[in-house]
Amino acid sequence: MGKNKKAFFAFLILTTALTFGQGKTTEIGFITDNDLYTSSKYDMYYTNGLELFYRFLSKNDNQKINKKITEFRIGQYLYNPRFINKEAVTINDRPFAGYLFAEAGRSFFYESESVLKTDFQIGFIGPNSLGENLQKGFHNMIGYKKVYGWENQIHNALGLQAHVMYSKKMFASAHNDFVDLHFQSEANLGTIFTGVSTGFMARFGFKKLIPIYDSNLHDASVNANAQPNIREFYFYAMPSVNYQFYDATIEGSMFNDSSPITFDLVPLRFNGEAGLKYRHNNFNISYSFIYRGRELKGDVNDTNTGYFYGSIRLGFLLK
Repeated sequence: MGKNKKAFFAFLILTTALTFGQGKTTEIGFITDNDLYTSSKYDMYYTNGLELFYRFLSKNDNQKINKKITEFRIGQYLYNPRFINKEAVTINDRPFAGYLFAEAGRSFFYESESVLKTDFQIGFIGPNSLGENLQKGFHNMIGYKKVYGWENQIHNALGLQAHVMYSKKMFASAHNDFVDLHFQSEANLGTIFTGVSTGFMARFGFKKLIPIYDSNLHDASVNANAQPNIREFYFYAMPSVNYQFYDATIEGSMFNDSSPITFDLVPLRFNGEAGLKYRHNNFNISYSFIYRGRELKGDVNDTNTGYFYGSIRLGFLLK
């Protein structure tokens, strides 16, 4: 009987050690964007976004790369003019538009703390994106003001997109436990968005910063090895300059000119993003304040301006 008890406790200890010694190799979660997360007064332009994601650790045989991560997403973006009341149906300083997409991507996190992210999307802009249905249904469900003007939305077009982002740590030899700086550039090419951006990103840690290849900054929290009682909490800021060559949510499809309301782009913009990111063990959460410079040439009164919105992200790490 004594031997059986010892064997049982030995098995229990071994099982517990193996369980807690395992890493968290997958993450699921969602991202929700809305201008109401910053102000109930300035409800305009990029009015709502929702993304669901699933990412997992991929096989890696390259010693220069700390980890590779594969990710899948589905999402929808909604765009409105500033005024959506009945009296303003003929007054538009941006087209109504929806974009529905599915995405597959691969991220490479290097030992040097550089990051390369690539992804591809397929989707629809226009009525096939179901933007009108979602916005009207949601406003009706919560008793918010009725939306008018979707009959003027951008017409249907197929979305095929490629995106690449590269980030490089600067002043790596001058290590600081609570501050770091990164140069970051990205490009979009496709039938919905085509443009390039470049700028800088800085982290300011309330706790000691962990390396980029383990941080939630660029979604690298998954890990093959156990990370017991891991925490990160930091403020980040990311100013950038964007040159936009094409935007179907503003100009309409590149294959036809049938959309009832379109505008010419303001190609050169200043963008800014800042926020807080937090992780405790298997839980990731962040809030970001995002500013976008003026994107288009408005009507005769030239009313279109820059705008801002909030983004909330939640993620859960699994075995």
